Amino acid sequence: MNIAIRTVAAALLAALALNVSALEEPEYEVIQSFEEFELREYAPYIVAEVDVTGDMRESGNSAFRILAGYIFGDNEAKVKMEMTAPVSATSTPPSEKMAMTAPVASSVDPESGVTTYSFVMERKYTMDTLPEPLDDRIRIREVPPKVMAVRKYSGRWTQSTYEKHLQQLQSALLEAEIKTTGEPILARYNSPFSLPVFRRNEVMLEALSQENPPI
Repeated sequence: MNIAIRTVAAALLAALALNVSALEEPEYEVIQSFEEFELREYAPYIVAEVDVTGDMRESGNSAFRILAGYIFGDNEAKVKMEMTAPVSATSTPPSEKMAMTAPVASSVDPESGVTTYSFVMERKYTMDTLPEPLDDRIRIREVPPKVMAVRKYSGRWTQSTYEKHLQQLQSALLEAEIKTTGEPILARYNSPFSLPVFRRNEVMLEALSQENPPI
């Protein structure tokens, strides 16, 4: 990745640390709250995603660079986003801007060890209007509506912390007799500059109902 992209990526991280609450998130409705988790019904949304290998830190850094490049102009339309703090990148003025959204989500394939990272796209875009990535490792995909069981927690981004909260979510779901499908998803809403105690993290599992059995 070139110097301009690295500079803008640093700016994004700083902005996330200062103003996370302003970021657009996928639309959802909390349909039921439990002591250990909540059930959310998500509307459809679009993501840009990439598969990477390595441990949590290595894969996250690699995926962020790839996906940040896409939203900062590494696409056929050269659509870019301006950042002003702590540093900014200069380039050809864009015709429009793509805003950063939250969260950055990841899921791991237990068989291959590949982690899939995704950035949520702004709601103003559709599959037809999003610019094509120049990096062929990036996929654009629409996520269908679904119900997710979500457990919130703060703290450091470590494998042990993630696994602890995943186990607590799975135990709570078992007690509530709620079945799930698919692999767990880790969602991180803050930058590395945020103090761990103030970070918003979530572990998610797709919930099934009797009306929607697994296919």
